[in-house]
Amino acid sequence: MEDGGTRHLGRECRVDMMEEEGEPLTGGDGLTGAGVILIPKLPHVEFSLECRNLIGSGRDRKPNALVQVAVIDPREQYLVSHACTEIVEGSRDPLFLTGVTFPPEYPASPETLVKLTVYDVRDKARDNSSFLGSATFSVSDLLRSKDDQLTLNLRSSDGVLAVGTVLVSRVNTGEMEEGDMDHITADVQQAQKCTLVCESSQGTPNDKDNSPLTGAVFKNPVCKVYKFQTVDSKWMLVREQMEECTLSFSIPRQLLHLYIQEDMRRIQELRDLGELSPHWDNLRKEVIGRYGQVIAAYQETLAELNKITGPSFKPSCSKAQRYLEFIPINLHTQRMRVTCPRQTDAFYDVITVGAPAAHFQGFKGGGLQRLLSRHEAEKKSFSTAYQCIYYSPEHTAKAQEVLHSVGHLQPLISGLADQLLQAAQQHSMAGLREALKTLAGKTEQFVHALKDELVKSALLALHAAQPGYVTKNQNQTLPGHQGHSHQDHQSPSQRGQQGQSPPQNPGHSPGQPSATDSPVVVCNNVDGGSQTPREDGQAPLKRQDSIPCHKEYDEEEWDRVWADVAKSLNCVIAMVDKLQEQEPINNNQEQPIPKQVLADVITSHNPEGDWREQLCPLVVRLKECVAEVVVRARRAMTFVLLQEAACSIPQGLFLKQRRDVVFSQALAALACGFVMRLYAGMEDKGFLRQLHLVGLVAQFESLLSTYSEEIGMLEDMEVGISDLHRVAFKITQAKTDDPCDLQPVVIGRRDHYTVEVPLPRLVFQTLPHEIKEGKALQVYPVLFNVGINEQQTIADRFGDISLQERINQRNFEILDSYYKSLRDKVPSECLPCFQTQTDLKDLLGTLGQNVVTKKRKNVEILWLAGTICRRLNGIRFTSCKSAKDRTSMSVTLEQCALLRDEHQLNKDYFIRALDCMRSRLTQGEVVCQWDSDPEAACSVAENKPASRHFYPIALLLVSSHLLVVWLILSLVFLLAKYQ
Repeated sequence: MEDGGTRHLGRECRVDMMEEEGEPLTGGDGLTGAGVILIPKLPHVEFSLECRNLIGSGRDRKPNALVQVAVIDPREQYLVSHACTEIVEGSRDPLFLTGVTFPPEYPASPETLVKLTVYDVRDKARDNSSFLGSATFSVSDLLRSKDDQLTLNLRSSDGVLAVGTVLVSRVNTGEMEEGDMDHITADVQQAQKCTLVCESSQGTPNDKDNSPLTGAVFKNPVCKVYKFQTVDSKWMLVREQMEECTLSFSIPRQLLHLYIQEDMRRIQELRDLGELSPHWDNLRKEVIGRYGQVIAAYQETLAELNKITGPSFKPSCSKAQRYLEFIPINLHTQRMRVTCPRQTDAFYDVITVGAPAAHFQGFKGGGLQRLLSRHEAEKKSFSTAYQCIYYSPEHTAKAQEVLHSVGHLQPLISGLADQLLQAAQQHSMAGLREALKTLAGKTEQFVHALKDELVKSALLALHAAQPGYVTKNQNQTLPGHQGHSHQDHQSPSQRGQQGQSPPQNPGHSPGQPSATDSPVVVCNNVDGGSQTPREDGQAPLKRQDSIPCHKEYDEEEWDRVWADVAKSLNCVIAMVDKLQEQEPINNNQEQPIPKQVLADVITSHNPEGDWREQLCPLVVRLKECVAEVVVRARRAMTFVLLQEAACSIPQGLFLKQRRDVVFSQALAALACGFVMRLYAGMEDKGFLRQLHLVGLVAQFESLLSTYSEEIGMLEDMEVGISDLHRVAFKITQAKTDDPCDLQPVVIGRRDHYTVEVPLPRLVFQTLPHEIKEGKALQVYPVLFNVGINEQQTIADRFGDISLQERINQRNFEILDSYYKSLRDKVPSECLPCFQTQTDLKDLLGTLGQNVVTKKRKNVEILWLAGTICRRLNGIRFTSCKSAKDRTSMSVTLEQCALLRDEHQLNKDYFIRALDCMRSRLTQGEVVCQWDSDPEAACSVAENKPASRHFYPIALLLVSSHLLVVWLILSLVFLLAKYQ
């Protein structure tokens, strides 16, 4: 009987029958100057319902009326539940606020029959209702009716008695003129000032929200329309539209593919290390085996995801499914569009998503933040057990950065060198100079990336790990090392008896001579760093913690190879300068690059010969030097990562998988929010300027409690949101306007990803030059958490809320830093205007005070953070465990507050508006339709007083139910304490 079940069946039918968008249609308004034609909606039937003179089941009792709407297929002759109104209590003439719609794609024809069944709901909590009467009409009857109205008699079950009438009226959900507003006002006064609402699952004919852009990424909209009265007795039109996002699945699929590619490259790099000593070779095999397991698991997950069709989101009932663990829970966009007389339409967007966390893996050991901290503390003992060198996270990150830099810059340098030769062949001095300038810059960047002690130290460690290293130098010993030889040759058990740890020697392995037989000195991190004595008697050099150093190994070899790159570039520069001297005109016009006098190189070439012939040997030599450096650096950094992986087995790879899962969910949500914000701001020059000068802030509002397993969720979410700092966005021009070509694409690796957002050609041409040139657009994610449920009450009383306090404090500092950068680079005119004139600096100051204030359930933090985010043109996210109950409460409360503060919603209508939005929650509506028990879930949001009358005060204070829970738990705690 409840609306949840009927909406579920109707929605399921609609989605299954839906065809792909993209058919060209004409008409509608477009984006000014962008050439994007909005898709007008085909005619669809929408109607409202009103009953009169109802006869209740009791003689003197007024019924609590509810109308069930079903569709009868004339060919198949079976009923399909389609919609259901809300319950109007204690009225014989109920005017229902909820309308009924047949969207364009619904398989309805003029012959389709609609059956209206009226029930008297005696007890909502127990779902106790009785049949009053029913009526049937065809769609053609309504379309051909006079004044777009039908009056039907409600008949009892035997078809004899009339128990009242039902009035069916077609509803115009387009924008109303002020004359229509007056008519509405009179109708509302006659109907006990009820708010008019009509639900449409496809929007309205004049809706500008559905363009080819949104059709590519956002699907299956559900729309609700309200009209609320303002303080000046005018009427505002409010539309809520919720949509699914295709990025819920496409982003995780792309990330899984990138994860697999990156791990396969890592395996190949490990194999390219060449021959290693037995100890290191065994570790390498073990690490490769672990990577292979991860790759196999990811490939299996990706294959399963590629089989999935249907809805574009993961319902909360599927959060424990293994193959869906990379998919965010209930990712939806929600837009509230407000239209007031003689005012520009206003949009308020929010993205709702379940907390990015490893729900399938569970939270028995905590979340990522706790697990990573614990693992990092244990890695030193792992490095001792595996006889590895301990590398800190900073060293590991640096190794990955060097690997990426050399892999990225080598092909660029090679391509620029070829451009230089092409310009020489054309005898174009301007082309030579331009190509040389770019080549010099990239080569300098390449050399600078390798100017790090880690590279040299890793080369020494790799050399010591090769099998021929010990035998080659076994007869050579360092002066001053003989005194340590007896200790170094002791067995591990002997060392344990003396209370000493095994040496962390990269070249030492079981069965091999110890480090004293070879000129290797390892800086052990146990001492907090060591100093290597110098042979020249000068002060010892202090090396970095746990970085190996070597006194006898020829360190100059790496220095020579590394310096050869710069020398080769100088030769090329000198030759170009020499060629320029042969062009007196160009020489007078251009400023020469400072010469590096290399007479022996220059004179070896014929100055009067072909330019290409003179440059080619030098360019080839430069490319060879770069290639040699890349090979050495790649092997050295791979050896660093091998040791890091060996020390982390198996916990490290498990944590990497968990981090991959959480990041996948977080990135899908961020990409959804970025695309939505970009589409909404295409005509806002100030926003586009802010976008490429500073970037956008993405504010995640979390309602998780700091109690039980939600602590682990919050710890996962903290790391996942923080990892989004590694993400940048780039706007590209789409190949075609086909929806498939407008899907965002993810490229990159784990330590840095770029999301490319393609736009149609005409739209792309309107963007600022910097964005069209491919400038990376930054996003600054911030997370603020305030628990609001009964579990948070327990945590406030007996638990620990330091995690929440630390998260809020840290992210406030990020937000404040972003604001200062924005203030310095972007004029205030670029930011949106609001009715409330509170200064941003004052809002930030108030937020900072609330963050450090010890206050239970301080929701003021969330209000201030959300307000600041909207003032900064940011992206708003709201999350709880499953993005249903708490998220719905927060979103609807924020929407009503925006209507009150920004659009002068009449104070008498605030609670009524909140009730109306929550009586059939747009948020809960879509989410519930695909959950395991949609009828039961939707009934909570539809009919139970806890949802329908959840006023703002109830969101902030503890209800009587919570007090009972607290009293019981307090009693249990006291009994346990004194026993």
